[in-house]
Formats: sequence, structure tokens, C-alpha cells
Amino acid sequence: MPPKDQNSHRKRPVFLDLRRMHFPPQAIASIAHRLTGVLMILAIPPATWLFALSLSGPAGFARAGEVLTGLPARLAGLLLALALAHHLFAGIRYLLLDLDIGITRVTARRSALLVMGVGVIAGLGLWWGLWA
Repeated sequence: MPPKDQNSHRKRPVFLDLRRMHFPPQAIASIAHRLTGVLMILAIPPATWLFALSLSGPAGFARAGEVLTGLPARLAGLLLALALAHHLFAGIRYLLLDLDIGITRVTARRSALLVMGVGVIAGLGLWWGLWA
């Protein structure tokens, strides 16, 4: 019988069940910051199209207004307002972390929770101000 390799257990694949993993608020804020950045980049082409449509003449302006008053546009506006608010506040948080402000674990956790809470409140306020 061949001798067992003592490190053989390290070569086996590991199954990570993401439903059972609990990420700290700092990780959630970081992932959300990246996702909101991508979402805002992806929103540029439709926004450019709507802007060009609105500048094409009175009929195009009316059509752009119709598009923006529909339910899909309102939901997209809500999503973008939340994304913008979170990305702004998380970006400020990361700038402060770069200056070694709020770098301890407890402070970083609190600031991540604060960013997520204030981002939702500011995003809803921005959406309400624009579409309500």
C-alpha cells in the first residue's frame, strides 16, 4: 500500500455554500460600491439615447417624456438614485479610510452600516424629489 500524503486533504476542492456565509458590513458595502459603479456606467447609453431623443425636436421631447413617466423608467430611476447615493457615500468613506480615518474594525463596521443606511435614505429622497 502506498504511503499516504499528509497534505492530500489540501488538494481536494472546497465547496463554499454562499447562503451559509455571513459577510461583514464592510464587505457588503465594498461589493455594493463596485456594483453601483458598474450600474451607473451601464446607465450611460440609455441616458444618452434619451437625451438625444429629447433634443431631436418637439416630438422627440414628448416621446422622451412619455418614456420617463412609465413604470419601468420610474423603477430604473429608483435603482439609479439608490446606486448614486450609495456610491457617493461609500466613495467618501473610502477616501476617509485612505486618510486613516475610521480604520479600526469597530469604526469601519459602523461607517459601513452608516453608509448603507444613509445611502438608502438619500436615494429614496432623491428619487422622491425627481419622480414624485
